[in-house]
Parts: sequence; structure tokens; C-alpha cells
Amino acid sequence: MAKGPSYSDLAESAAVVALPMRMRFRGITVREVMIFRGPAGWGEFGAFPEYDDVEASAWLAAGIEAAYEGPPSPVRAAVPVNATIPAIPADQVAEVIARFPGAHTAKVKVAQEGQTLADDVARVEAVREHIANVRVDANGKWTVAQAITALRAIGELEYAEQPCATIDELAQVRRATATPIAADESIRRVADPLRVIAAGAADIAVLKVAPLGGMRRVLELAAEIPIPVVISSALDSAVGISAGVAAAAALPDLGLACGLGTGGLFTTDVAAPFVPDGGLLMPRTVDVDVAALPRADAARTRWWMERLERCHALLPG
Repeated sequence: MAKGPSYSDLAESAAVVALPMRMRFRGITVREVMIFRGPAGWGEFGAFPEYDDVEASAWLAAGIEAAYEGPPSPVRAAVPVNATIPAIPADQVAEVIARFPGAHTAKVKVAQEGQTLADDVARVEAVREHIANVRVDANGKWTVAQAITALRAIGELEYAEQPCATIDELAQVRRATATPIAADESIRRVADPLRVIAAGAADIAVLKVAPLGGMRRVLELAAEIPIPVVISSALDSAVGISAGVAAAAALPDLGLACGLGTGGLFTTDVAAPFVPDGGLLMPRTVDVDVAALPRADAARTRWWMERLERCHALLPG
């Protein structure tokens, strides 16, 4: 990549948006991200507020890649995606699944604070009434003992994503259960993303474009990982989803549905959302209507602009 844009280049077109969500997801009801425009299109900087500047700078690098380099060349015209089911009551499951027409796989959030294993089991069972192939995501919230108990209670799964927080814990759960284990945070939030493989702690790798630093970095990492790969979103806007779909479309091998159908979780997006058709998403260029953007307030915009400046200063080169 040629010398990247300056802070002033990015700030000139930057817009901070607040996207209302249909229901609470990852503990929030409004998703804030920054988008900016470059010669290749739009990029997104959407690191969650609790992430420090070092970690957030990878998200900025991913946005710069999208806006200034554009996507890698695709090898497929469509990407299969799973339905994403938040930690909702079982009686609301059918309403959410209806937003994922044609999906053959569902990812169900579990281990939500304030909920019980019985809630998780009921939610998964409600999903199975519509979609047989189910994977669950605990976001590292279970202990080893809780994970083993929960996975036995939930029953057969395609895989359990990040049932526990640490790589050692994942390895213990993997040895103790028949459920395949997928690693997400144990890849994207550690210094050595391949350590989870060396530890025998995962059967599937979940890769996310923004936290890992961009589409091309995801493709490089996928080439190094000797287990199947799933590309997922980080609760991205349509701009970020476009980068995720582009990365998935460029993967040499893609045998599992990707977690990129999360656009339906927003009531308003920065552009036309990526809506699955027959369980598939097609790569496309995002067209942002700047005048119609749901802008964040002045205080939040200032916070994001200050963060942009700090994270830009951490980028190499």
C-alpha cells in the first residue's frame, strides 16, 4: 500500500453516525461508527468504545484499506450467510429469522448476563423449528464447567463459538465435548493469532475484517490457518459489511456460512443494507447518501474525531 492518507485527509470526509438497533445486541441499542471516503470508495472505523487505541488502530487500518485500495479480486459471485439470533426470548425468534430468507444456518447468542441456561436451550430449540443447522456464540462468557454443561444441554451443534475466554479453556472444552469449537476473540484479540491453532484449541477460525486490520490481512491469515474459516461482521454498518463480503468472496475456500447478515439488526443504516437472498449475499459497492446519514451528536462526533487522530498516529509508516 502506498503512503496512507493523513489525518486531515480522513477528517475531511469523516462522518460519525449513530445507528439505532431493532433490539439489544452485544449490550447496546445504538451502534456508533465513523465512515470516510477515499479514492476507492468508503471505509469504516467502528472499534467499540471500550477498545484501547492500539487495538482500535487495526479497525482504522481496515477502513483505510477499503477507502484507498478497494476490495481484492473475488473468486465467487455470492457468499452464504447465517441468520444471527440475539439473546432474545424464544417467542421472538421467528420474527428475527424472517429477516434472513433462505438461510440454512443460524448463529444463536447465548450466555447473556441475567439469563439462564434454560433461556439458551429454549432459544436454540425455537431456532431449530425453522433452521436445523445451528451454531452458538457465547463470547467467552462461560467457565469450562459451564461450557461443558451448556453444550451437553443444548445438544448437537455445527460449532460453539468462543465458549470460554482463554485459549487454554477452549482447549479444555474441546477435549471434553464432541462439539466443534470455533475461536473468535482468541484469534483477533491476542498478539499471536495462530497460537490457538498450536494449542489445539479450535476446529474453526472466525475472522473479522475490521479487528484484524483489513480484507487482505484476513486473506493472509486464512492462508496460514490449517482449519476452516468463517468471515463474520463486527456489528458493522453497510460500509463495513461490504468489506466483509468482499473478503469472503475472495477466499479460495469457503465451506461454511459466514456471519455477515447482521445489517437487518439496524433500523437505519448508512446505505442500502446487505439483505440475504436465498441465504446469500452478493459483493457490491456501497453508495452512501451523505445528506441522509443518521449523524451522532456533537459530543460523540468530537470523541470520535479525537480518537481518529490518536489512532492515526499509531499506524505504521
